[in-house]
Amino acid sequence: MSMILDHVSYRYGGDTPLAVTALKDVCLQIPDGQFVGLIGHTGSGKSTLVQHMNGLLRASSGHIYWNGEDIYDKEYDMKKLRSQVGLVFQYPEHQLFETDVFSDVCFGPRNLGLDKRETELRAYDALKKVGLPDELFYQSPFDLSGGQKRRAAIAGVLAMKPQMLILDEPTAGLDPKGRDEILGQIKQLQTQTGMTILLVSHSMEDVAEYVDRIVVMNQGSILFDGSPREVFAHNRELEEVGLAVPQVTDLLHRLKDAGFEVDTGATTVKEASATILQALGY
Repeated sequence: MSMILDHVSYRYGGDTPLAVTALKDVCLQIPDGQFVGLIGHTGSGKSTLVQHMNGLLRASSGHIYWNGEDIYDKEYDMKKLRSQVGLVFQYPEHQLFETDVFSDVCFGPRNLGLDKRETELRAYDALKKVGLPDELFYQSPFDLSGGQKRRAAIAGVLAMKPQMLILDEPTAGLDPKGRDEILGQIKQLQTQTGMTILLVSHSMEDVAEYVDRIVVMNQGSILFDGSPREVFAHNRELEEVGLAVPQVTDLLHRLKDAGFEVDTGATTVKEASATILQALGY
């Protein structure tokens, strides 16, 4: 099944004079097994949108369907939704609170009512999936580095075995090596499990090599929705709304403007190098 947002709008502040419209008539469908990048500058509505998918916020208007069920039906079980649609917040320390990492990761499955053995098996499996070394399992989560905290927070959600994983800016504040490690681990997880993943970011550079599809938000609405190749073709429009296309895309457009016959739709360094060498006759 899938996650469907049907004409969803949301206003912070309700009907007060200070009300702010954060989402405007958003229609979006995310099918099973897809790796989607949700991109937009700060304040574009990305975080507000994903908090609706997890049921943390309720739309001012419109409907949200998960696996064919309207999550706003009176009888709908929000606890079930949150166990199936896992959300990792931008700041992982907000989700870490136990005395050691392993206990922290056990919290979610224990809350589902699972027995001790199954809870610990899930926690161990989740920690191995995110690549956290065994020697860190019984350390305080607050002693971890930024990247390690991200892995621990992701493991805590994975231990609940969600069908969909939402990651809100999982690389914020990390150095380039840390960003590549986290994104590579997420892609590997998606490839191995077939899980639906929604990766929220403000950086085209971060998602260019990993996602199947990019949804671009601007001022609470969807501006573009398509494959990386399709979305990056709108390089000028993206720059107008404050989003920088990947460096390879910018380089290829500059070469094209200079008269070189390159494929401006290339989205990775490997693809870019291939089309540049071809244009140079190698």
